Amino acid sequence: MAYASKSGRARVSAKNPQAKSVCDRCGIWYNLVNLEWQYDWRGTALQNLQLRVCRRCLDVPQEQLRAIQLPADPVPVWQPRPENFDADEIPYNTGPIGVPTGLDINAVMPYDGVVQKHFGVPLSPLSVISNGTTTIYVSCSEPHKLINDNQIAVQGLTDPNACGFFSIVMYTPMAFVYTTENPVATASLLTPTTRMITCLVGLPRGSIQIPQVTE
Repeated sequence: MAYASKSGRARVSAKNPQAKSVCDRCGIWYNLVNLEWQYDWRGTALQNLQLRVCRRCLDVPQEQLRAIQLPADPVPVWQPRPENFDADEIPYNTGPIGVPTGLDINAVMPYDGVVQKHFGVPLSPLSVISNGTTTIYVSCSEPHKLINDNQIAVQGLTDPNACGFFSIVMYTPMAFVYTTENPVATASLLTPTTRMITCLVGLPRGSIQIPQVTE
């Protein structure tokens, strides 16, 4: 009759006898030299669990039990010189009001007002008039619903100096004004292709109106 070997997987040699031991996990006999100590993470170091196991039962130490070691803080910079961002913004805040260079009327953020909150809300200009200065007067055929420092994008006027992105000043519920960089000759600037829409252009720190950015 066949029977299970009492030596398990241990090798027996009369010329080179070796001690036998049982794997603490599977319970199979092995030569003691073929069993290994089971280690696992405890904090930041490996700890011996005092289990002798065979190679089949040996587990890789669980990384989730390993404590996270944060590196030392970097050495502080000697004589640091922080950037004066407020001073860097001064040229933008004091420049003339008008259209910043490089903006696209079709690529601006949506208007973020109290009433109108949609992208490119069109206005209905009834007249756009210049008095020979940098001030442009706009009258609408219906309430524009804008307040001071709201922003508009303008295109299609007879004078390109009056086109671009501008912050407005409310004149009446049906009219408002905006300021250009250069004076515009006295004239009616409205054309059949004039288009005015609400927009939201990002402003430099401390600004409430769109500044003129020149190269």
